[in-house]
Amino acid sequence: MAWRSSGATNTDLIENLWRNNLIKSPLVKSAFLKVDRAHYAPSSPYEDSPQPIGHSATISAPHMHAAAVENLLPYLLPSDTRPAPRVLDIGSGSGYLTHVMAELVGDEGTVVGVEHIKALKDLGEVNMRKSSEGREFVGGGRVRFRVGDGRKGWKEEGEEEEGWDAIHVGASAREVHGEMLEQLRSPGRMFIPVDDDSGGWSQHVWCVDKDGEGRVSKKKLFGVRYVPLTDAPRA
Repeated sequence: MAWRSSGATNTDLIENLWRNNLIKSPLVKSAFLKVDRAHYAPSSPYEDSPQPIGHSATISAPHMHAAAVENLLPYLLPSDTRPAPRVLDIGSGSGYLTHVMAELVGDEGTVVGVEHIKALKDLGEVNMRKSSEGREFVGGGRVRFRVGDGRKGWKEEGEEEEGWDAIHVGASAREVHGEMLEQLRSPGRMFIPVDDDSGGWSQHVWCVDKDGEGRVSKKKLFGVRYVPLTDAPRA
């Protein structure tokens, strides 16, 4: 039903994703409605399709972002046992999904977007500052953008808090990298596309869970086509 979800406005797009059962939770719907995709997609922002954003990167189709948030939702929301959710967005690109997830983590939560290309890190931050709420999130520290090799996860210098309740990976990895898995909290969840073969021609999204005892389980969700999670291009 994804191909039927495009709209003329941001509200149309989100309502169509809801109508087509691609967005299922009212909380997820509300978060997406608060973020205008036109601030993040360089063209045709309300089409349910990926768009190039430069540097061989894309902003994923809205239905893919919806799937990611729906799957990660239990680990994005603040609770008695998780009052300040910590979320890592690897390959944050345009910053769109980073912003949507920031709408869900609450006042004490943190979302860190990591990009291996500084121009993309800057793009995400610039895009988020296009809205008053985005400026507040960046200025207040709820959202941070960093440059680094996302395959190694991310550790904020000088922070006592470590690990991530939820990890979203926005590019296809060759494997579920060990450092990402080590940094996933117990319990925690990762949403990651992974190559099925060395050529990267076939890919599937995996939901990787770590339970309260540290045991890891993996569930294959669906086939996808993502850009690869790679080294930054050499200057």
